[in-house]
Amino acid sequence: MQAALLSDRGVIRVSGDEARAFLDRLVTSSIDTLQPGAARFCALLTPQGKIIVDFIVTEATTDDGGGFYIDVPRALAPELTKRLTFYKLRARVTIEDLSDRLGVMAVWGDDATTTEHGLCYPDPRLPALGLRVILPPDTAMEAAADLGAALTPDDDSYDAHRIALGVPRGGHDFIYGDVFPHETDMDQLGGVDFTKGCFIGQEVVSRMEHRGTARTRIVPIRYADASPLPGLPVVAGEKNVGALGSTAKGRGLALLRLDRVGDAMAQGTPISAGGVEIWLEKPHWARFRFPGEQDNPA
Repeated sequence: MQAALLSDRGVIRVSGDEARAFLDRLVTSSIDTLQPGAARFCALLTPQGKIIVDFIVTEATTDDGGGFYIDVPRALAPELTKRLTFYKLRARVTIEDLSDRLGVMAVWGDDATTTEHGLCYPDPRLPALGLRVILPPDTAMEAAADLGAALTPDDDSYDAHRIALGVPRGGHDFIYGDVFPHETDMDQLGGVDFTKGCFIGQEVVSRMEHRGTARTRIVPIRYADASPLPGLPVVAGEKNVGALGSTAKGRGLALLRLDRVGDAMAQGTPISAGGVEIWLEKPHWARFRFPGEQDNPA
């Protein structure tokens, strides 16, 4: 078991009689069916369907004061607070940025249970990502010990774990405001509920789902040499096919035009970033057609 306090995460609390309905009509996942102890992977989108910010929402029990806690990139917590306040209108909700008091710890490895030193919930994207705990940072050591985990001094080991599983991170693997949920694999990782009621940007996202028009996606890659620098263009021969994201220990993520990569693979053209050859690896959770596949997987 390993644990890491995620330095890039902040926390927002949304509470009040109408908090559930308020969030449910804004975000991409169903908050209406969320229960304490569980979590939802969500995003707030522009009306054009692009990601403003992605985050994880969990509900606290009444014993913990109730309300919904949003595990969000810390740099974007003020912006999300501002946007939620803009949409509040007359809704009976209170929106608080608690990032100066609360942080987020990730715990992964063997099966973990829970801890009394914070608000604990499973990562809703993939079971292998483990647990997350919202807590005051100065209690992280005690919480990790409760879970039988060793607290690492930084979050590099968690980042390597995330990259090995092929899970994107906003600001590293894609630019906020520039991509659709399908392009960041939110549709594959439980981040979009296509059966719920309306949310901001739903029309565009639903159209992409039903027409299968997501030609660009973030996919896992591996490399054998020294790590190419994140942000470098990914090329097939001399043709630009995408951009490299985060890398660690021979693995990485890249935002790629899958049709162009498929053409390059069919022609035997090497794919590289910064002069380092890279190879695509399909993650076990991916249901979309991968370059080189003839048909959609069953």
